[in-house]
Amino acid sequence: MSSESKDRRLSVIACAMTGAAGGAVLMPAVHTSFLFGPMLGVIFGALFALVFWNRALYLGSGLLWGWAYAFLLWLAIVPGAQVIAANLNSSFQTQRDNFPELVGYILCFGTPLGVVLGGFGSWRNRSTLTPLSFPRAILGGALAGIAGGWVFGRWMEQVNFYALIASLFGSTSNAAGNALHYLFAAFVGANFGIWFQRDLRGYGSSMAWGMAYGIFWWFLGPLTILPLWMGRPLDWSYVHASAEFGPLIGDIIAGVIIGLIYYLIDRATVRFLTESDPIRREPEGPGLRFLRTAQWGGIAGLVGGVLYLLVLISTGSLGEIAAIVGGTSPVLGSVVHLCLSTLLGISFGLLFQREAPNLASGIAWGLVYGLMGWYLGPLTLFPIALGSASLWIPAVAEAQFPAMTGHLIYGAVAGGAFWLLESRHNQWLLLDPRIAAREERLRRPFGTAAPALWLFVLGMGVLLPILLA
Repeated sequence: MSSESKDRRLSVIACAMTGAAGGAVLMPAVHTSFLFGPMLGVIFGALFALVFWNRALYLGSGLLWGWAYAFLLWLAIVPGAQVIAANLNSSFQTQRDNFPELVGYILCFGTPLGVVLGGFGSWRNRSTLTPLSFPRAILGGALAGIAGGWVFGRWMEQVNFYALIASLFGSTSNAAGNALHYLFAAFVGANFGIWFQRDLRGYGSSMAWGMAYGIFWWFLGPLTILPLWMGRPLDWSYVHASAEFGPLIGDIIAGVIIGLIYYLIDRATVRFLTESDPIRREPEGPGLRFLRTAQWGGIAGLVGGVLYLLVLISTGSLGEIAAIVGGTSPVLGSVVHLCLSTLLGISFGLLFQREAPNLASGIAWGLVYGLMGWYLGPLTLFPIALGSASLWIPAVAEAQFPAMTGHLIYGAVAGGAFWLLESRHNQWLLLDPRIAAREERLRRPFGTAAPALWLFVLGMGVLLPILLA
């Protein structure tokens, strides 16, 4: 038997055992039977190892594939089985009643399976993987975590959350809670750098990885660790999750900021220390590249904004857009919307350049960017600009569901249009073999965890507000 076959068989056994342990932990939380949970875990774990053996190349990619796999399992097993039961028995539980299973699948199956298979991948591919720089990961991640924690902390001050954190260590001081919050934020950011340093190839993708990371920490932190630490029984119900809707938005936005700041620090460090060699020069001036990328992004954003305008007209939301600049006219709202769409398109181009190897991936990155914009815009920046005190509450998310549809349409169209413009220009770069090799290194290759990221972020980012609002 070859060494690869032995490693693969060993990973299947390890994942099957991990799945069994996860199923046993899942039993008391979702009230499954004593045998059903572990038996199901064995099947889930072995299947994960067989399918994602060549995808989970290291810890970070293993985690992303594990989270996406757990989400798919939940969709297929829990709601799917109940839909079949409904056809037979004319009764089934709502998706909200299945929320504990969703949390359990992510934490008890997806996360440990991703760690185990990703660990096998790191060991198996240790000679070919890009070396992980722990100083860059820990220092850059900690600084990024503090920046994300500062933004999240603005909301925590309003709801007196610092006192709750301080109470975990027997204190009532807001200052102690504040210090502990930033300590946790630095720890979370450092872990982001360690787990995902190898996956990050651009500002936009790093923000998307941070968004997925923030969603995961919402499952792990407010829904699991916090109540257990406070001595409360574990409650994964949608009622409890809905009460933690504010931390969900805060974790997502903090994750986006962690991804952006981490990549900024990491990239600056790499450029300063290793990329000053003239051989690594750009094939065209950075100023020219910046202007062209901004131009393509602006055009793509304007095209997406025109289609999004149809959603705003149908929902009568143009007056709200005009209110941002102190007006009420729908015409003014249309002008403001198209201007914002153009600016957002420019930012998309600058953030996601070279990320998409084909049109489908360009559309996928656009969808992620559109969803990210919904959390940052209608749920955060717009209420702040309008002076609203209702920030990060389920009622606001429910009222902004049409805007989510518009943002997804905008992102898909802008992402596809930007890819068409960028790829057309870049064709001439590939004529020179040296430039073609460099462009190939800069672009995200096939086989990365990007598809898992798209599935997890888009699935969770859309589903969670629907279930909890």
